[in-house]
Amino acid sequence: MTCPPSSDRPMRKLYIRTFGCQMNEYDSDKMADILHARNGLEQVSDPAEADVILFNTCSVREKAQEKVFNDLGRVRELKAARPGVLIGVGGCVASQEGESIIGRAPYVDLVFGPQTLHRLPEMIAQRLSSGRPQVDISFPEIEKFDNLPPARIEGASAYVSVMEGCSKYCSYCIVPYTRGEEISRPLEDVLVEVAELAQRGVHEVILLGQNVNAWRGSGDDADADFAALLDCVCEIPGIERVRYTTSHPREFSDRLVDAHARLQKLAAHVHLPVQSGSDRVLAAMKRGYTALEYKSIVRRLRRACPDISITSDFIVGFPGESEEDFVHTLKLAEAMAFDGSFCFAYSARPGTPASGMADDVPADVKNARVRRLQALVDATAAAVSESMIGSLQRVLVTGPSRRDPSELAARTSNNRVVNFAGAARLVGRMIDIEITEARAHTLRGVVPGSLPPQLADDAAGVAAGAAR
Repeated sequence: MTCPPSSDRPMRKLYIRTFGCQMNEYDSDKMADILHARNGLEQVSDPAEADVILFNTCSVREKAQEKVFNDLGRVRELKAARPGVLIGVGGCVASQEGESIIGRAPYVDLVFGPQTLHRLPEMIAQRLSSGRPQVDISFPEIEKFDNLPPARIEGASAYVSVMEGCSKYCSYCIVPYTRGEEISRPLEDVLVEVAELAQRGVHEVILLGQNVNAWRGSGDDADADFAALLDCVCEIPGIERVRYTTSHPREFSDRLVDAHARLQKLAAHVHLPVQSGSDRVLAAMKRGYTALEYKSIVRRLRRACPDISITSDFIVGFPGESEEDFVHTLKLAEAMAFDGSFCFAYSARPGTPASGMADDVPADVKNARVRRLQALVDATAAAVSESMIGSLQRVLVTGPSRRDPSELAARTSNNRVVNFAGAARLVGRMIDIEITEARAHTLRGVVPGSLPPQLADDAAGVAAGAAR
């Protein structure tokens, strides 16, 4: 559909709704950064206030496409009332659907993939000058990272994407088709970004990738693997803690296991999706490992770092999954003592090999299995939290507590949130906290007397004030 530019009103405000994984959260932050730097757009929380409305989509959940079109239908009336509003669809659904989004929702102005979000300013300019919707879902390799402005820093923790795409081609997964093959950022580029973040007050970085431990060096650094990248990041002054997500069992090398023993800055937490405990189901999923091989990785990690927290992902009710298969999954979860999980009932994704399989596990059976598995993992996680009571934990203070803004929140090395009474000047610092209580999803703690006197006095003053 061709439309003339509908308004000369300057664009000032941006609304982004994000679906899906941390990669999408990262991408949304980059969209906001580049549109702020190039177009002066400021983010708002209400789409009714926005001049540009973007949906950053995810294909992983069931009926993702339909949910996108439902959301588009809700903002259509905003465009009818203010024709100058621009509406864009990005992310994995955009990559999957492409121009068909315009065919079904002709009021959409922009369709862009995860690898072309950096082209948004040019796409907006082309839309306004030509009057035609703009579609760019190409895969220009690493170009995106060379065209993004410095991130706007909020807090002492920041995400750093080290690679894009996925080359594993699990039978149920759409990601390789929507984000492309695995492409690693150059080592120097990653280190420069982390060093700049450290200079701007960031103390913790979370390295991101669809399969982050598949990162590989190039050029002069061709021999570097993900463990080498972690070595380099941990050496950067000012960085006090390093996390990474999400890792894949097929790429979990002995060198990476050893890094958890050697690197004090490396967080004691690994998110390592297993998906199933049945070898038969794992083979049908094309995961590329057995349950025994997965268990071996976890056991070696726990030898390297005894306090490490292991969390995982599960897909329940994959085509052909029997009760016996599911029992194997329960046994694996119990044996591994996972500290948390994301459990999903299987649903087919159009365009994946598994979508041609008979989805023969009834929905009520899938949901019952999800509840059984999640309850088992939740019980294990609660036991871990209880075991932390009385311990001294090194935490990064992230800001006010969500439940009580008069208190502070912090995150432990094993990825738990701790709420405590403390002075505002502690925000952004790494401090020690004594754990006093385990709650359903968080911990409570107190600042011990081992802090420098000034900080301890501040914390005690806040606590006394709260008691009054």
